[in-house]
Amino acid sequence: MPSPGAPAPPRLPIEDSYLELLADTLESLDIPARGQFLQRYFRTITHLDLRETQCVQLWDEMLTRRRELSEHVGRQISLKTALMDVLTSAGLFRVPILIEYDELKKLQLNAVTDPLTGLYNRRLFSEAFEKELNRARRYGQPLSLVILDLHRFKEVNDKHGHPRGDEVLRAAAATLKKALRTSDSAFRIGGDEFALLLPQTDPAQALALSRRIGTVFAESIAHFQMGVSVSMDHGVATFPQDGDQADQLIHIADERLYRLKHANHGKTPSGGSRTEIVSNPAQEAASPSAPEQQPSAPRPIPFESKRPAEKSETSIAAAASTTASEISGTQVLSAPPPAHVYSVPRKAERVSMTGTNAYAVLGEKGVRRARVLDLGFGGVALELESQEEVPESILAVLHVPILPPVRVNLKPVWTQRTSQGAYRIGCAFVS
Repeated sequence: MPSPGAPAPPRLPIEDSYLELLADTLESLDIPARGQFLQRYFRTITHLDLRETQCVQLWDEMLTRRRELSEHVGRQISLKTALMDVLTSAGLFRVPILIEYDELKKLQLNAVTDPLTGLYNRRLFSEAFEKELNRARRYGQPLSLVILDLHRFKEVNDKHGHPRGDEVLRAAAATLKKALRTSDSAFRIGGDEFALLLPQTDPAQALALSRRIGTVFAESIAHFQMGVSVSMDHGVATFPQDGDQADQLIHIADERLYRLKHANHGKTPSGGSRTEIVSNPAQEAASPSAPEQQPSAPRPIPFESKRPAEKSETSIAAAASTTASEISGTQVLSAPPPAHVYSVPRKAERVSMTGTNAYAVLGEKGVRRARVLDLGFGGVALELESQEEVPESILAVLHVPILPPVRVNLKPVWTQRTSQGAYRIGCAFVS
């Protein structure tokens, strides 16, 4: 019992108090029970799978080492210090550092993550790109790289300050995260530069995704009211069409990014307004050495609600294959398009949903589903497994990647049977 007025002994840290209690408890257990407990204990704190007898031996050595160290330094040594010394001396710790497992995982994540946006950083991008390229070569599958940057981002920092610029960067990162599948990866590789790795994705799919990302990003920052028209430009390169080495694909994607940037922003002094054109895939995917060409004016095409009934499934497939060939840079001879001329041009090109899980829930009760094949400004193309009576007006909820569910009214304007026996229905949006 301490004498009156003597200083109270210092309180042990909670982890040392726990070990002291553990040592007292183990003394009252028989050897088999002690071995079972210590085996689980060492597995928890060191992630080592040891035999029960080995665990008991290590614990006894720790008690002996503690006594020796305490006698040597003239004060009580903690059990944690003695345990660390025993495990290191036994060669069970190659690197003598004790750290909580959760803390270790957090450190590993921080090493490859951009702290502002939460995206992976450039260091991991280089490693992941090589791994995905090796996987694509092994299985003979396409791999698309998308390089993106924010146009006029510097003006945001200059006019509104870096905190607002950080908000724009976080909005861009949030848009990318929502757009990607589990197998895709997004990276921040520079100040306002980002990269996407899209396994099993061909050029047409990567191009469609990039355009959707740009549209959704513009909508997500509209409420910032900055007075600066920030947009997200993109460049796409795909293995194996554009190259089989990482540096080749990065170079080509960069070339296409700046070619698109020049086409969209080069004609305005402030660079603020994007030219309202239907992007020419052949121009966007041309080789880097090809001379730059001015984008051609959009060809007049009909609203979805005015689509001619005689347009066949064959012509649709031919148009799709021509687009994919142009993107990959391969010239394909095909019949000229029908000479239909309409007075109102399409306001936005149709986006293919091929390769996504886009679908529509039909009817008030939502008991019927249809695949969404493509989506445009004026309407949507659906595919049903079997033909049933199609009403003149359809209430539907569209589920499309990176967009929230959208409730729409549709008016069927044409129906065709596909070669697989399903039924494709073209619908116009009804206000």
